Amino acid sequence: MTETVPTGAPADRTAAAADGRIELAPQAFPAHSPFANEDLRPVPVAERTWTTYNFAALWISMAHCIPSWTLASGLVALGMDWKQAVLTIALANVIVLLPMLATGHAGPKYGIPFPVLARASFGLRGANVPALIRAAVACGWFGIQTWIGGSGIFALGSKLTGGEWEAAGRIAGHPWPLWLCFLSFWAVQMAIIHRGMDFLRHFENWAAPFVIVGAFVLLVWIAVKADGFGRLLSQPSELGWGADFWPVFFPSLMGMIGFWATLSLNIPDFTRFGASQRAQTWGQSLGLPTTMTLFAILAVLVTAGSQVVYGEAIWDPVALAAKADNAFGLLFALVTVLVATVSVNIAANVVSPAYDLANLAPKLITFRTGALITGVVGMLILPWKLISTPEFYIFTWLGVVGGLLGTVAGILIADYWIVRRTVLDLADLYTPGGRYWYAAGWNWRALAAFAVGGVLAVGGSYSTVGADGTASGPFPADGLIPFLKPLADYGWAVGLAASLLLYVALMLPRERKAERERTPTRERPAAG
Repeated sequence: MTETVPTGAPADRTAAAADGRIELAPQAFPAHSPFANEDLRPVPVAERTWTTYNFAALWISMAHCIPSWTLASGLVALGMDWKQAVLTIALANVIVLLPMLATGHAGPKYGIPFPVLARASFGLRGANVPALIRAAVACGWFGIQTWIGGSGIFALGSKLTGGEWEAAGRIAGHPWPLWLCFLSFWAVQMAIIHRGMDFLRHFENWAAPFVIVGAFVLLVWIAVKADGFGRLLSQPSELGWGADFWPVFFPSLMGMIGFWATLSLNIPDFTRFGASQRAQTWGQSLGLPTTMTLFAILAVLVTAGSQVVYGEAIWDPVALAAKADNAFGLLFALVTVLVATVSVNIAANVVSPAYDLANLAPKLITFRTGALITGVVGMLILPWKLISTPEFYIFTWLGVVGGLLGTVAGILIADYWIVRRTVLDLADLYTPGGRYWYAAGWNWRALAAFAVGGVLAVGGSYSTVGADGTASGPFPADGLIPFLKPLADYGWAVGLAASLLLYVALMLPRERKAERERTPTRERPAAG
């Protein structure tokens, strides 16, 4: 099996705008290719219109959701005080912003989504590996968010009906109205995504300020009732800042990074609509780390107030809102929960796997079909199991997911920035036998880097064992691969660094050889 490296410069089939954004010439898109369809086609420069506000609003809408709110509670439950929890969340989001900006660069420049960008490194067929991993993770997140949103509707609806929903007949251990809320919430999201990306942009634009207002209303309400924020803010850390803190801090940091590790890969799915690099860079920088940190602080303050008012720390905003003593307050909380959860779930967990699944069979699966498949799979993965305990949620789900996705991110960054120096041949990203065909559509170097990085990142995954002998997760106490256990707490960083270095080592000699073959002998500099 041989590898094909065509001749011809990318500029032969492309046009560049004054600001460096590149699009295919009208006749250059290989629409007949089995690897092309209209959803995966590069966005024309004229249609790349998202501004700094659009990207900032996207992140504000995605960050302001119930799982983001409860991240701090998970860390406090592990023994941190509120300052340590907020620090961990803030640092994680600054770190994850860097690969997000790096992979997001290809979006405004070329107008391509994540699975098409992955073809440059993995090959036209090989790109299905990271795309399907990313899609599987997104389906899991979609299910988690949909279950949380449906549970929120159920909790508030039960309050409005005087507890009748709680007393209803049970199906599979849960009241039947809960299942109805879950399915209804699922249907609402499918209806919105069916309208397309432009409708989603408008939805995110108004959802962002609405959710911010809702969070501050909750803060003012609990502050008035509490006359202050109580003992939680002065409660000392159970871990201190010494030897007990760091074994919890590092896996928690990797888990917090894992929370947005999916978006650090597929952010080109959104930045491909960017009006400029400046728009996506500033929009993301202003939207992500600041919003997540502010939301964590709001969560801590509101929870501290709940401890004063109700004698217990209520971290779940739905459970707290359910304690409102008037119908208007309950309905406002219900609408806020719905808007917040819908905005993050559709943007983060439906758009991208829809593109990923379309990439699997472009002639059979459209963007809308991929979104429907995502929705169905998200209901089948038993999402309530994934968030059953803080340990399982942060260390097992977020930790393992973060490790694998960090490995993919390392390969994409290495290929785009180091090997190709941001220069791609757009037409060949869709063309069998082209520059990115490698060996029958597969680049074994990327697969090798992914395998090695993935094993190093998650091979040592382990479960802690409590004093009563109960394990906190599904892994052996000494790790899946015992000698890799010390790396497990740093999974995302280990996976990213290992795959990046190995991919560069494997690819650079190949690319240098290919470049020499593409350059006529007479154009090469004379020896000596």
